[in-house]
Amino acid sequence: MQNLIFTNNVESAIERLSTCGGHNLTVWIADVNTSRLITPTPPCLITIPDGDDNKTLATVAQVWNEMERLGVTRHSLIINLGGGMVTDLGGFAAASFKRGVRFINVPTTLLGAVDAAVGGKTGFNYNGLKNEIGAFAPASDVIISTRYLDTLPQQEMKSGFAEVIKHAMLSDRGEFLRLLEHDFNAPINHDDLLERLRRSVQVKVDIVTRDPHEQGERKALNLGHTIGHALESLAIKRQKPVPHGYAVAWGLVAEAVLSHIKSGFPSEDVHLLGNFVRDNYRDFPFTCDDYDELLELMRHDKKSRDGEITCTLLRAIGNYHIDQAITPDDATTALDILRDHMGQ
Repeated sequence: MQNLIFTNNVESAIERLSTCGGHNLTVWIADVNTSRLITPTPPCLITIPDGDDNKTLATVAQVWNEMERLGVTRHSLIINLGGGMVTDLGGFAAASFKRGVRFINVPTTLLGAVDAAVGGKTGFNYNGLKNEIGAFAPASDVIISTRYLDTLPQQEMKSGFAEVIKHAMLSDRGEFLRLLEHDFNAPINHDDLLERLRRSVQVKVDIVTRDPHEQGERKALNLGHTIGHALESLAIKRQKPVPHGYAVAWGLVAEAVLSHIKSGFPSEDVHLLGNFVRDNYRDFPFTCDDYDELLELMRHDKKSRDGEITCTLLRAIGNYHIDQAITPDDATTALDILRDHMGQ
């Protein structure tokens, strides 16, 4: 299992990890924005374009070419510094180059810290589908910090916070209610937020430890993602991409509605969640004319079975059930209610 390090003394943690293991070469991977956070500039730095629309095979090939040029071997170390795009793509490139090079993740976004950098999923987008190509390949170590979060736009903080809410919905109603009181306009309390991250990440780690390759319980972590990924993929097809966490937030509301309809999830919690998402996440304009395409995207989701739409649903906070079949009528009802609640 990955070694998780929660600290705001990132340089010290990186130095300790990079000096152990007898590596013949240390190579950093960062995007054009996060590369500026590395001081002094390391001798071996691979800089890639930023943005999810660059999470492509072409960018993976660029990284492989640079690894080849720099002389990376199976005894080298890769350090991925950035958000989920960097850790997903950099992790895949490292895991597949020469059949596997050790890598560590240093997430610089809230979303990366609680989701992409932890759990061992790597990959890239393909043919307009989110993370369509990838592999389970955990980083040896993940350094989780709040030190970079002050520099993030509020949109990035909100994106990551949706995954924090998801983890609370899978585990602890008290934490869920506490998170819904969060004020994105208030200054960051680094000690408090690092503790929130520790609790959130632990939920994911516990589930992944029991099911590392998503054969069963790990599918619980897809709460909000069946509908969320469909909305995100639709936005990519329109060439108007939306932050991943925003799509997850909308998906959480829609799948909470489905949970209420099919599993008796309390309506009070549906409304609390829906109000928070309505107040903090801008809506994604779609209409009933988009439903057929959204349903098709749900059928092609990696979690679907033989074209059947499946979701993780809740009976209550912390009481989840995976692989719940959803009919097209169920899905469109949830989309109707989501649109109504968001004021569309």
